[in-house]
Amino acid sequence: MSSFVRNASLISRSLGNYVTTRPLCVSFEITYRCNAKCKHCHLHNVQDKELATPQRYGELAREIKPVVAQVSGGEPLLRKDLVDILKAIRRTNKAPYIVLTTNGALLSKKKYMELREAGVDEFSLSLDYPDDRHDDFRGVPGLFGKIEKLMSELNSGMQKAITVSCVIQHDNYQDLIGIAEQARKWGINANFSTYTWLRTQNKEYVIPKEEIPEFKKVVEKLIEYKQTYKNIRTSDYVLRNIPNFFENEKMQNCRAGERFFVVNPDGTLSPCGLIIKNYGSYKELQQDFQKHNRCDSCYTSIRANTEKPIKYMLIDSLRSL
Repeated sequence: MSSFVRNASLISRSLGNYVTTRPLCVSFEITYRCNAKCKHCHLHNVQDKELATPQRYGELAREIKPVVAQVSGGEPLLRKDLVDILKAIRRTNKAPYIVLTTNGALLSKKKYMELREAGVDEFSLSLDYPDDRHDDFRGVPGLFGKIEKLMSELNSGMQKAITVSCVIQHDNYQDLIGIAEQARKWGINANFSTYTWLRTQNKEYVIPKEEIPEFKKVVEKLIEYKQTYKNIRTSDYVLRNIPNFFENEKMQNCRAGERFFVVNPDGTLSPCGLIIKNYGSYKELQQDFQKHNRCDSCYTSIRANTEKPIKYMLIDSLRSL
């Protein structure tokens, strides 16, 4: 019964927020600190100047009423009060759906169970390669082996509320089927996002235009795999838009500040994780940024999935329930 009530709450809020153009997803980036040195990230050695309390994050979640609350960073597991933060955001049998993003280096079976109990509905676990090349890209020796060990400890008798999240870029697009297959072997789902140079101003990982035809073939194979094995969460609509983004190097009509935005570690607001501001309220964010937003330089997962046409929003939501 509680599952039915929760799903009804999520569907109701999804439709309500879509119609009223309220945020579908808010990312609570609760720390800038990280224990990895990912090659596509700009947060190396960044320290927090001030941290909001768990109560502040909870107040914002109740005020903004997102469908999905993403708890992210940096590496959120570095926050010693993470459990309190999750409990502050969580609403029993009601939206939001809480996704915790992590590189997995600090995630053990014990920690997994503790965070699930505190309110995590799903873990988004970074995975850029289906083997130990992932260690070098993320700057954490032995990381792939640690993830593999965790998957074996979370045995088949236990529901694994985990989705591996892969950032598609020039160096790994030929491995996308392998990543989906590795996720299936582990008994979990896979999601695919898009590399953006906004973080580092480095276009080394952009798929070059001459390779776009080959990339499109990979995407179609990935969609076929999805239809067969049902463990890929990314919308067909989003997957087919990713080659267009790489080919044009832009995606217009960004709706940051409307469909999605970010809560900074100190409790102020930013339109996204790539354009850092310090707005004191949602209204201020809307008035100062949203009306003047002309950015077209990313197609990240949070943007892609909140800007889908309602047809795909409904189809994908029903498939995930």
